[in-house]
Formats: sequence, C-alpha cells, structure tokens
Amino acid sequence: MFEFLDQYPYLLPVIIFFGRIIDVTLGTLRIIFVSKGEKYKAPIIGFFEVFIWIVVISQIFSRANDLLSYLSYAAGYATGNYVGIIIENRIAFGILVCRIYTNNEPSSLVNMLKKKGYGATVVEGMGTIMKAYIVEAVVERKALKEIDQYITNFDKNTFYTAEDVRIRQKGIFPESSTFFSRWRPGK
Repeated sequence: MFEFLDQYPYLLPVIIFFGRIIDVTLGTLRIIFVSKGEKYKAPIIGFFEVFIWIVVISQIFSRANDLLSYLSYAAGYATGNYVGIIIENRIAFGILVCRIYTNNEPSSLVNMLKKKGYGATVVEGMGTIMKAYIVEAVVERKALKEIDQYITNFDKNTFYTAEDVRIRQKGIFPESSTFFSRWRPGK
C-alpha cells in the first residue's frame, strides 16, 4: 500500500504525523458523541478512527526505525487532541441547561428567550444579600454565545452557569433544522 515510502522514506514522518492528527481528532469526536448518547455517529467515527490508526501503526512497525518517526507519532497525537477540541467547539454539539441568577426582574430576559423559541422557568429566591431570580432554560450549545450576549445586555452583573444535558423531552424548544434542510426549496 505504501511502497512509495521505500523510494521516499522522508515522507514517512509526514504521513505518521498527519495520520495521527486525523485519527486522534476522530477519537476526540467519538468520545464526545459516546458521552452524548449518539449511538449511530460514534461507531461510524470509531470505524474510521481505528482504520487510520491501524494503517499508521503498521507503517511504524514495518518501516519506522528512527527517532523522527517516533516524534512525529507523538506530535501528531498532541496536535490531534488540539484539533479535535477546536472542531468540537466549532460544531458545538449538544444541549445545555442555562441557570441565570439575577437581581433584576427577569421578564424581559424571559421574553427574549421566548422570541428565540426557548422556554424559561423563573424561580424567586433569597440570595446572600438580597432577593434573586433564577431563570432556567434548556438551549442548544451553538446558541450559547448569542444567549450570553442577551444576558450581558440584560444585566452585566448577571451570574450564569451552563451544564450539559443528555436528553430533553416535552418542553419549549426552537424548531430544529437538519443538515440538508437549508438546501431544500420552500423551507
């Protein structure tokens, strides 16, 4: 499969490096999909991850006998972790529960969430110093930056947390779009 490496052995560390980046990136994404319960995406990604890994490791066992190949393997692993995290942050896959703690009356914040298609629950409580409101909303992770801007505009002193949610059911959520829906006419 890689007979050309006998003629161009200097390409082996490059192939090892980029192969490891791809396989570790896929591994990072697979772990995220497993933790989110994505039982169809995780095995498909896992198949390609292991396939690439076995190709790279077979080349290391058959041809690599220098320190540069070993360093390429380690550097590809480290870079793959970094790239995997960057890609995961870009796709922002998942659902979060956002808990917003504010001292201001939260009706305008709740209305903003409602306009974006999210339901919100408000609980009134007593904080350490004064009365506080807790606004809870289940939001898509990719919408968090936009919601963060709304929260900051609502009250720059507002404290909020966001936690992963594995399953959501029977609530008020915006209509979800599929990957192909943006190219369908009339939608």
